[in-house]
Order: sequence, then C-alpha cells, then structure tokens
Amino acid sequence: MLKKYRLENEKIIELLDGDGNILVYMNPDDKEKKKLIEEYCIDEHNLSSALDPDEQSRLEFEENHTAIIFKLPRNYSGGVQLIFRCGTVGVFIFKERVIVLISEEIDLFNGKLFMKKNTLNGVVLEIIYKSIHHFLKHLKVFNLIADELEQKINKSMENRYLLNLFTLEKSVVFYLNAINSNAVLIEKLKNNAQKLGFDQTQAEYLDDILIENNQCYKQAEIYSNIIASLMDARASIVNNNLNVLMKTLNVITIGIMVPTLVVSIFSMNVGLPMQQKENMFFFILVLAAISVIAFLLLLRRITKEH
Repeated sequence: MLKKYRLENEKIIELLDGDGNILVYMNPDDKEKKKLIEEYCIDEHNLSSALDPDEQSRLEFEENHTAIIFKLPRNYSGGVQLIFRCGTVGVFIFKERVIVLISEEIDLFNGKLFMKKNTLNGVVLEIIYKSIHHFLKHLKVFNLIADELEQKINKSMENRYLLNLFTLEKSVVFYLNAINSNAVLIEKLKNNAQKLGFDQTQAEYLDDILIENNQCYKQAEIYSNIIASLMDARASIVNNNLNVLMKTLNVITIGIMVPTLVVSIFSMNVGLPMQQKENMFFFILVLAAISVIAFLLLLRRITKEH
C-alpha cells in the first residue's frame, strides 16, 4: 500500500492525489516492488533488506540515492505468548524525494516530532528518533509485564508464567540487538553528515539521537539482566509452592487415615471387646475424633521442633 505525503510550510500533509515528495510503501506488492526497482533504481537487495525483519541496520550510498536500513519495534497484537519482535525500515533519500519502505501498516508521521520540519533530511532524522521512542515505550511495557508475572509466579505452581517470563527475556535480547544495530547506523550517519547533506543543526541533532539510543540500550540491558537474574529465583518459588501444597495434601491424607483406621478396626467381622454394648457407635466416633486431635498435636510438636 502506498501513502503519499508532501512537506509544505513545515508540515507533512497526506495527499490523496498527485505526486508527493515523501512516499511510504507499507508491505508493497510485486507491482510496487517492480516500480521501485525500475523507476527509482532502488537496488533489489536493499529493497528486500528493508522488508526483512532479520536484517541489520546499515548505510549505503548508491548512484542516485542513499539507502538507510534500521530497526523498529513491530506492533504487538497480544496473545498468549509474550513475544515482541523487531521489524526493519528502509529509507531511501533522493535529491528531492524520500521513499520509506516498511513491512506493516503504521501511522508513521503522528506526534509532535514531525512538526515544524522544513527539510527532507530533518524528516528522516525524526523517523529514526521515533524508532528509539518506540523502543522505550515497549521497554516500559516489558517492566509492567514483568511485575505482573512476578506477582502471579509468587502464588502459582504452574510453568506457564515462568515460560512467559522466559519469552519476555528473549524479546529483550532481540531489542538489545536491534538497538545496538541502530547505534552503529547512527554513528555512520554522524561520520557522513556532510556527505549526506546534513547542516550543522542536523549534525548536532544526530549527537542527541545517539545519546538517546545509548540510554535506550542501557535501559534494555538493565531489564535483561534483572529478568535473567530472577529466572532461577522464580523457578525456586514455584518449586517451593509445590512442596507446600504436597505437604498440605499429605497432612490432610494422614489426618483422614487416622480416624479411618479406628473405624475400620471396629468394622471387622471378628469378635471385638464391648461390641454388644449400647452407644458403641458414638463411642467409636469419639475415639476417631480423639485420634485426629492426637495426630494434630503430634504434628504441631514436630513442626515446632523443626
């Protein structure tokens, strides 16, 4: 799907008709890919890289344009598995046009970041900056999910929440790799700022973007270390909860067996003392109750000693 935009009067305006200077291709079909290759001379490998979620960030200079490939968090649609994945965005900078390729449909230019932009290079920098903000938002979600899972694990004996925590840790590792890959790209953009046509203000803004990306990486690294260090502790909690449950079940089972033993003795088809006496039924019930009380007192004493 193609969306056309035009940068006019420091605003990005979406166009229904006409030719814009910002073209956004979301999950392009074969016909659109063919047009990008033949009309805009975009290298087929770079085009495929822009739609490949496993591609690493990079910067390439072509004959008539510059290709920027970087990582962006994919939209999370929910579900049982708490797996967050990263996608790839391709930005192709021409002299008077910018083409953006992305594998999913997103509202790319919403928010205050894209207000008062008067150059295409400035728009490109904001797209990269927005990807960092997107990572930061997802990291906050990771923290909330981890806290919720921690509370559930403390009370649960199932492996489901542990598996969710493991999947979350896996997602953070994916994000660490993506954020680090973007850091390499931003460094290259900074070193080639003059070649890319960035002015002094934009070059300084690249420094701010790099700092923000490094802070994002450190935050993701902290979350990764915390989740990894707590995995063993959470597994121990699950095992301890299971042991407590088994202990409770054993106490209940033995508590039931003691009066059952008493009743079973007086139920045998053999002659027993006092078998013919009146109120023998109530005597057996009282004796069974006394045996339960004696068992509970013995259990309490053993528990205090240990």
